Amino acid sequence: MQAYQWGVFALALGAFGIGTTEFFPMGLLPTIAEGVDVSIPTAGLLISAYAVGVMFGAPLVTLYMTRFSHKASLIALMAVFFVGNLLSAVSVDYTTLLISRVVTSMSHGAFFGIGALVAMKLAPVGKQGSAVASMFLGLTIANIIGVPIATWLGQSIHWRIAFAATSALGLVAMIGLLRTLPHMEKPNRPNVKQELQAIMQPAALRTFFTTILCAGSMFTLYTYVTPILQTLAKIPEANIAYLLMIAGIGFTIGNFVSGKLADRSPDLSLTVSLIGQVIILLSFSFITVNMITAIVAVFIWGVVNFMIGPPLQMKVMTIADKAPGLASSINIGAFNLGNALGAALGGAVITIGLGYAWIPATAAVLSLSALVLLGINRKLVARQAQL
Repeated sequence: MQAYQWGVFALALGAFGIGTTEFFPMGLLPTIAEGVDVSIPTAGLLISAYAVGVMFGAPLVTLYMTRFSHKASLIALMAVFFVGNLLSAVSVDYTTLLISRVVTSMSHGAFFGIGALVAMKLAPVGKQGSAVASMFLGLTIANIIGVPIATWLGQSIHWRIAFAATSALGLVAMIGLLRTLPHMEKPNRPNVKQELQAIMQPAALRTFFTTILCAGSMFTLYTYVTPILQTLAKIPEANIAYLLMIAGIGFTIGNFVSGKLADRSPDLSLTVSLIGQVIILLSFSFITVNMITAIVAVFIWGVVNFMIGPPLQMKVMTIADKAPGLASSINIGAFNLGNALGAALGGAVITIGLGYAWIPATAAVLSLSALVLLGINRKLVARQAQL
């Protein structure tokens, strides 16, 4: 590999750990709910709490980390990840588990925000989109390897073991970052007023809201994917890990394709992704009737969903070019706000009695809204450029 690719690999390693801890509780939601004696919708709030923690923690932690070098910041964030997951493993009840998930979430947004900026700086000209996608590759591979293994550990041994194993990933990532990232000077202290002006541009705000809608669509379905598959396709609990692995393969392919498309046009990647999301989500409940059709639906859904990450990160960092690191972190926070809203929306669909079959269609409404907003943003930016 070229020299810069080792640094990107280290970032992907950290993303792998974060992706594992973010996503595996969804596959264990019924098990965790039983373990801490709460309902499944209440356990779903663990997903929302993590997401809200990312949303508020991303900008605050990123600004705090400006007093350190990017390398030191990334290693420190992995240390927070390590401690947070360890606390989850030893939580004695639902409340302490909820608090530990918020602690873990403090590392998430800033890591991806600072990491995306570092990946772009390490990469040669014309390869920035691929570098960001390569970092996010760790997130997608987590869904092929990390999430299924953690799910299997939780089902076969205990859900606490899954958190303990994920904590160990943080330690491995810390060593990887320490050994492979090049030396980095401490950055200049930011002009907070200038950075806030950059992220408050209307185009940037519209992009953040597009991210919220995209993530909301994804997590409306993903949070409840286990009971959805068990209800619609009668998938045994023991086979859920395999379906999550299929979704992870789809995530990886979608991430790879989006990186290539984003090098050429972020908007093209987003448009293709959102159209695909609307189609698969509207048909999800109708085609997911057995193991075979469930595999097809979950795979296609995974591909089109993970085409949004790299182009949205590039888009917002380009728009808010006076504050790329903060913009990137806030966009991760926006993604997790969508995560929280999606989890809550899916829970609301269940609570009001519509049933699991209605969740994919509800997610489709959010994807369609994101597609419309993307078109509006593109037209407004083009009009502004002509003035």
